[in-house]
Amino acid sequence: MPSLSLRIQLDPEGRIGPGKIELLEQIAARGSISAAGRAMEMSYRRAWELVEELNTLFGKPVVERQTGGRNGGGARVTDLGQALIMRFREVEQAATAAASEHLAALQAEIDRPTDS
Repeated sequence: MPSLSLRIQLDPEGRIGPGKIELLEQIAARGSISAAGRAMEMSYRRAWELVEELNTLFGKPVVERQTGGRNGGGARVTDLGQALIMRFREVEQAATAAASEHLAALQAEIDRPTDS
């Protein structure tokens, strides 16, 4: 079945999409940028670049690094980052719901036998 992939353009240079949102979700779940990157088969450097891009884009931290004690540091998704995840997922669900009839019609066209 056809599906939507949502990207939200926030300014001429910045956008958010499913990859960045998944990265935030993984950081929230794992407490670490490096662990989140590994879970997504992404290098730590790339994960950190995306986090920095988001922090810069919003002008305040979406993810904060935590200096560690015995077990080392980590990272946490801020309240802003949690709100970003929630809003993106809500927009994604609303867009999918609004497009569902059209997506089903596209699938019907795909499934229709060809005219001979």
